[in-house]
Amino acid sequence: MRLSQTDARAPYAELAANSRGRLFPEPPSRTRNAFARDRDRIIHSTAFRRLKEKTQVFVAHEGDHYRTRLTHSLEVSQIARSLAHALRLDQDLAETVALAHDLGHPPFGHAGEDELQLQMEPWGGFDHNVQTFRVVTKLEARYPEFDGLNLSWETVEGVVKHNGPVGHMLDRPSWRAIADYAKDWDLRLDSFASLEAQAAAIADDIAYNNHDVDDGVQAGLFTLADLADVPMIGPILHQTRKDWPDLNERMIRLEAVRRMIGAMIEDVLSETERRLADDGIQSVEDVRRARRTLIQFSDPMMADLGILRKFLFERMYRHYRVNRTRSQARRILAEMFQLFMAEPEVMPTEWGVLAATSDPHKRARAVCDYIAGMTDRYAIEEHRKLFNLDLALDL
Repeated sequence: MRLSQTDARAPYAELAANSRGRLFPEPPSRTRNAFARDRDRIIHSTAFRRLKEKTQVFVAHEGDHYRTRLTHSLEVSQIARSLAHALRLDQDLAETVALAHDLGHPPFGHAGEDELQLQMEPWGGFDHNVQTFRVVTKLEARYPEFDGLNLSWETVEGVVKHNGPVGHMLDRPSWRAIADYAKDWDLRLDSFASLEAQAAAIADDIAYNNHDVDDGVQAGLFTLADLADVPMIGPILHQTRKDWPDLNERMIRLEAVRRMIGAMIEDVLSETERRLADDGIQSVEDVRRARRTLIQFSDPMMADLGILRKFLFERMYRHYRVNRTRSQARRILAEMFQLFMAEPEVMPTEWGVLAATSDPHKRARAVCDYIAGMTDRYAIEEHRKLFNLDLALDL
């Protein structure tokens, strides 16, 4: 039975009034609760603004209609709020974790992450989830009292653990920053995060599966006809054409994607309600001590999504046009990383000072942080200035 829609929160919802607070105590805001305040700090951050020109699948300058990390994050936040509303959770916290979840992505999407991991392998590695954590706890420099954004405990926990417990990952060099942080502020790394954070995580899956279908068709990497035999989207396309026989292909695509998002949300709500009931979840502590993720797709939906993801991997993520961009992106980041490691004095002053150290680990991390913060466009232009003599002479 669908949960009743009332203003009352569910007993397992997080309450801003019960927040564990901030690492650096601050007076409460007169206009916002703790989670809404976190959301606003994320929206005003430099890292969030830069998402507008960071790759989702296509490099940000390739077209105006394709998703970027910013538009993706906004879509994730909308779906997360919808799920939180239906499940009677805290919508502000779900939205906040959703808006923050990709702040640590480097330029050029997963190609950029793969290259930074390769370059940083001798120096502690790179992981975009850990980089997101470092952005909100250290790298954002906006307040005189502290580094980072000084977010509430529940938001930081959600950023770190939205995909599940992470205690088993702490022996990875790239996760050392989180392990060290948790010594001073226990994030309960072996437990699950809040349902609000889990809503943000599943919203990410819903958003990217649907907008990758939309973007892939728009980019000409595959057609709607190619999707006819793919589970879920194929039947939805068939039914959409049956309902609207005179509709053009563009509107068929948009209506089918809209229906697919709705179907995935309905599946998540039904499966989540079943799990909450079966597992006897009655409190936020029950959520953290749960034996499994509670906000999840059903098994049949997971099977269908597996086939869809296989299709997208073969026809989109590894399409030769995308591969060419990935190859160029990796070369750009590799050449800049190696140059900055050898000559930190060519970096902008504020970063060059951090990289001008005899400790190669600290230098590599400073170089990595600088590159990870770049937008696609800035990385391309910076590379041209560094490796094109004619441009360098114009500086």
